[in-house]
Amino acid sequence: MPLSHRLTGAALACLLCISAQAQTLPPPQNVVGLSASATVEVTKDLLGVYFTTTREGTDASAVQSQLKQALDAALAEARKVAKPGQIDVRTGNFSLYPRYAPKGGISGWQGSAELVVEGRDTQGIAQLTGRVQTMSIARVGWSLSREAREKVEGDVAAQAIARFRSQADVFAKNFGFTGHVLREVQVSGNEEGGFMPVMRAQASKSMSDEALPVEAGKASVTATVSGTVQLTK
Repeated sequence: MPLSHRLTGAALACLLCISAQAQTLPPPQNVVGLSASATVEVTKDLLGVYFTTTREGTDASAVQSQLKQALDAALAEARKVAKPGQIDVRTGNFSLYPRYAPKGGISGWQGSAELVVEGRDTQGIAQLTGRVQTMSIARVGWSLSREAREKVEGDVAAQAIARFRSQADVFAKNFGFTGHVLREVQVSGNEEGGFMPVMRAQASKSMSDEALPVEAGKASVTATVSGTVQLTK
């Protein structure tokens, strides 16, 4: 028999032996499943304002041109105060679609355009809303920036881990054991209230020259530690 075949057979026999031993090993004893969480509230630091406008008419190109003019004017005003990371400006949805008559056929055209302004300079954004004249506010929302979330994630995870270990100590003591060994663990996190819309009405003409009053809320950053420990004597 070739040497390679003999080696393959020996390796297979070894694997079968290990598999058989694993199947005969007793199941783990004195194993307890635990879960612990920690939560920190953080002030939302990212303000987003969504501007929109609609136009309609019988000529598609005319409606499209009117939308473009309104969007260009709003963009020009927003770009005056734009600062990367502080006030970011981007265009949103731009749509144009036909309206149909009851008896069939196209009776006109309607379209809408959207402008999004968001950032950490909340006062600058609030003041900008009073200077945009060609579009109305559709909605306003607060959220937590990635940097603000990451800043507290480590502390929240450390708190959850400490609670997990404390639970393990209590369980070991109450069951009459002297200690415990960590078997497996999972750490997960989530954010609640990350984006909260606070306004969904178009601004009236009387408000068009005033800064938008805004007030940030709170977001909850949570870390959860779950896993198993084996209690030891």
